[in-house]
Amino acid sequence: MFDALIVTKDDEGKTSAAITQISEDQLPDGDVLVAVEYTTVNYKDGLCMSPGGGGLVRNYPHVPGIDFAGTVEASSDPRYKAGDKVVLTGWRVGEAHWGGYAQKARVKADWLVPLPAGLDARQAMAVGTAGFTSMLSVMALEDHGIKSGPVLVTGAAGGVGSVAVAILANLGYEVAGVTGRPETADYLKSLGATQIVAREEINETVKRPLEGETWGGCIDAVGGAMLARVLGQMQYGASVASVGLAGGAGLPATVIPFLLRGVNLLGIDSVMQPYDNRLRAWERVAKDLPMDKLEAMVVPAKLSDLPKLTADILNGQVKGRVVVDVNA
Repeated sequence: MFDALIVTKDDEGKTSAAITQISEDQLPDGDVLVAVEYTTVNYKDGLCMSPGGGGLVRNYPHVPGIDFAGTVEASSDPRYKAGDKVVLTGWRVGEAHWGGYAQKARVKADWLVPLPAGLDARQAMAVGTAGFTSMLSVMALEDHGIKSGPVLVTGAAGGVGSVAVAILANLGYEVAGVTGRPETADYLKSLGATQIVAREEINETVKRPLEGETWGGCIDAVGGAMLARVLGQMQYGASVASVGLAGGAGLPATVIPFLLRGVNLLGIDSVMQPYDNRLRAWERVAKDLPMDKLEAMVVPAKLSDLPKLTADILNGQVKGRVVVDVNA
């Protein structure tokens, strides 16, 4: 028997969460049994733990947690053997398939990636899905060519934004971080941001489809009206890697930035990335993300903290990366 945070839904549609002892027989089918060591708290986890599951949870009872890192206990797939260190992000784990908020998980072998040299399980989850998404975004910008001038990161104090700032700064780029919380300015500067931009400055109503050519690239973790405004501020031929829906799925923009300034809008989906791309991204994380900056982002937690922390995530009250020691 082992501990798991189980979310249930009653006949009236009300959800509740509790730490429960379960057995391996209760886990869903899969090729690999993993002893989970660390998991994280992300925005999607907050939605999964909210009343109704935010439309994300496909089955109840359910174990949330959209990523985890740990050690293989048993495997029917020859690619993995007992004792291997692995990390998992994506593939609807914690939504359609039980996730990381338990001391054990059983998943398909195709969903896993060997933990890269230079990262331990805790560091991997300090990176987590948010940091993995950040690296995918940096790689996409690099593939399309980052222009001269500052690279803008919206939602910079959040999980995706924090890691993006640290990676970009470590690679030598000038980074401008957008935040709605002035108290996070020193935190963002410690990660390498050279410019702090108030959210209100970017999130004003779009009055003109094109403004001054300001940003050499952008990682947008917000979406909505902020993304629309940023598109009109990009340099000619610059790219925006868009990962966020916190500001809404709508895009109140015109085609003018794309037609007259050649702006590239790059959609980044961390869920169903091909194996080679996932492995490349994790290897780049181990190489290009400074571990001292990573440690500064970590907010430690345990399973019993999760109901409150997921609510805080939805309310924008958490900065950095919440790393959950499931065995604490």
